[in-house]
Amino acid sequence: MTATGADREAAGSTTRGYWWWERRRSVALDVGLALVSALECGLEGVEFARNTGIPVPVGVVFGLLAGSVLLVRRRWPIVVVLVTIAMTPAEMGFLMALVGLYTLAASEVPRRITVVLAGMALVGTFIVTYVRLRQSVAEQADFGPGDWYVPLMSVFMAVGLTAPSVLFGLYIGARRRLMESLRERADSLERELSLLADRAEERAEWARTEERTRIAREMHDVVAHRVSLMVVHAAALQAVAPKDPAKAVRNAALVGDMGRQALTELREMLGVLRTGDALTAPAAAGAVPLASVRQAAVAAAATAASEDGPRLHELEALVAQSRQAGMTVELSVDGELRPYPPEVEQTAFRVVQEALTNVHKHAAGAKTWVRLAHREAEVAMQVENGPSDAAAADAGLPSGGNGLVGMRERVLGLGGVFVSGPTDAGGFRVSAVLPTTPTNP
Repeated sequence: MTATGADREAAGSTTRGYWWWERRRSVALDVGLALVSALECGLEGVEFARNTGIPVPVGVVFGLLAGSVLLVRRRWPIVVVLVTIAMTPAEMGFLMALVGLYTLAASEVPRRITVVLAGMALVGTFIVTYVRLRQSVAEQADFGPGDWYVPLMSVFMAVGLTAPSVLFGLYIGARRRLMESLRERADSLERELSLLADRAEERAEWARTEERTRIAREMHDVVAHRVSLMVVHAAALQAVAPKDPAKAVRNAALVGDMGRQALTELREMLGVLRTGDALTAPAAAGAVPLASVRQAAVAAAATAASEDGPRLHELEALVAQSRQAGMTVELSVDGELRPYPPEVEQTAFRVVQEALTNVHKHAAGAKTWVRLAHREAEVAMQVENGPSDAAAADAGLPSGGNGLVGMRERVLGLGGVFVSGPTDAGGFRVSAVLPTTPTNP
């Protein structure tokens, strides 16, 4: 499991633990409120039994049962409020009335139902209070206040027993819904960030893979040709040394020059790689930003396609090197040479270079034709060799099978066309067409 996955698992465990604790606390609170409400209603049931003439135990049991209804206030708040309204004439369940109205207002019950039930509780409380106060005032003949006292006090009592609970419940319900909305948004944002992080990691891995492939392809193109020519010249040197010392000296000089050129190109490539050390340094800390990977890839690609890369006007020198190695090569150019984008010229040069290297490896002594055509919107190249000379010495060059793959990747990466395969005459042909304005497929 990755570090991010472990963090998510820990966060999920913490959230589940929090909600489990909240659930237990809510159940404990409901049980406590139900016990207090049942005790209150049981005590008030004594007075209710005396006023109605029923046995006291019956009134107590009735009060206990009615008060315990508060235990289901979260699941059925409407039932609790209806029981409260029904018990209003008995003057029982004041705590149940307050808690029931609060729970109803804070729940997800439609607001119209809440308003209707709260209005019924208000009217019921007003009527009971008005009747009780009117009876009390009638029993006191010398009562000072006028007729306004009973209605006014009844209104105060009704509003005081219903409005605070309903308003507070509405506030708590709105606050709870807001918190749930924020929590859902936070969870959604966390999921989106997780997806973005996974996608960024995938894109970073893709960029690293692409850069490794490009470096491997460049190393193959730069080194394979030089080393192949060095091996061919070394074989020729070994063959002519006893017969023609002067020619052996010239071949030895060519091997030395090609070795120095190969070392110079290797140093240049290693220098390009070292320039990315500052960007790849965060990898030691365990995190490589996607922007750093992209910057490294872009910088390396730009350096590889800079003005220092090979150009098409160097094809004659490339062909001359193969001729010096003993290959019979003919170079033909159609059209006038004109400047192309660096990546186009470099790719065209590498295709010809790799094709000549393959001739050295697999068709030693075969006659080879190199054709280059400058067209209006594209540049085309073709390298074709005839059947290999059976009498030619095998240089024993290894082949990893990556040459044609690298050429195809280079050409297709610029939106060109690449075709390779054997000819009817027993040779092999490599053809490529590159647009003068490269496009990314």
